[in-house]
Amino acid sequence: CDFYTPGLVSRAPLAVAICTEGAGPVLGQIVRARIDQMLAPSLGRLARLAVEYRDAAERSIPKGALRRNFWRRFFSGSVADAVAQNDVDAAHQAAEKLLLSPESPEGYVWLVGAGPGAEDLLTLRAQRVLMQADVIVYDALVPQEIVNMGRRDAERLSVGKRKGCHSKSQSDINRLLVSLGLQGKRVVRLKSGDPLVYGRAAEEMAALREAGIGYEVVPGITSAFAAAADFELPLTLRGVASSLIFTTGHDLAGDILPDWARLAVSGATIAVYMGRSVAASVAKRLMSAGLSEETTVAVIENASRSYRRLMHGTLKDLPDLEHRDELTGPVMVIIGDAVAGANFERSEALAKSPLNAHVGQEYANG
Repeated sequence: CDFYTPGLVSRAPLAVAICTEGAGPVLGQIVRARIDQMLAPSLGRLARLAVEYRDAAERSIPKGALRRNFWRRFFSGSVADAVAQNDVDAAHQAAEKLLLSPESPEGYVWLVGAGPGAEDLLTLRAQRVLMQADVIVYDALVPQEIVNMGRRDAERLSVGKRKGCHSKSQSDINRLLVSLGLQGKRVVRLKSGDPLVYGRAAEEMAALREAGIGYEVVPGITSAFAAAADFELPLTLRGVASSLIFTTGHDLAGDILPDWARLAVSGATIAVYMGRSVAASVAKRLMSAGLSEETTVAVIENASRSYRRLMHGTLKDLPDLEHRDELTGPVMVIIGDAVAGANFERSEALAKSPLNAHVGQEYANG
């Protein structure tokens, strides 16, 4: 007889079988790999723990919607979180608490890094918590494709926070997260890049701690790393650059030069976030501190995305960046001797040549 052996994803006692009925075994393998990535390794332990509480749930919680709600919270709430962290005692405590108050959902917030923009750079943990969220609170720079990865029935709230256009203040966002947590909602706070790198996560964590709401940080790939990958650019290079500095252009726009500027002169690589509008000030201040005007510079708009734009030049060319009004996406500037090792074949020159400038002026004059 003919028979098919399906691919199996096992999180015993949970098992998922994938079968294409012989149409495409390789396709089945691809689907199996994707499902395997989606399912947390702790899922089997969580299922085995559920067996221990099945009889207690049937005795103490009426059959129907209330019991279904208990199990929904068991498999996607604080019990599951404790199991994922391999904290058996905390998992049992959370399960006992859930048995005593099946109608009182416990709020929880994940501060999630959405990465630099490309959907497939989102971490597996971020994907999993998006599927657990009742509410998704997201910034303007987070692509809609990533916001859409959450449950279809999850509420989605845009809080703006894009340079020069903040639909909500940081205080408003803090209050919103606390309010949702106190309502018992499970919330994903989606931030571009990594929450702990210029994401103002410290203020949100402080507000949640003060309100007694549980939270967790889910790291994301920060824009500097994605920009360097786009340029095939080594951020550190043996014998050339052993230090890496993250900063914003505005840190270099004040009257006092930051302490780390002397590290730049000694060879550290500098990754400047949101540097386009203060590019001239950045270049002037670094050159005044002693950094050579011939130091290599890489500029990346919309890092990691298919429509990214790459430019290269030297520190003396950087002021031209302020006049590139066509650059409307997030811009990352990377400065340092290590940048010279980048692949410039797919990038354009940052400085306009005298010929191009002359042609452009003639065009402007009609």
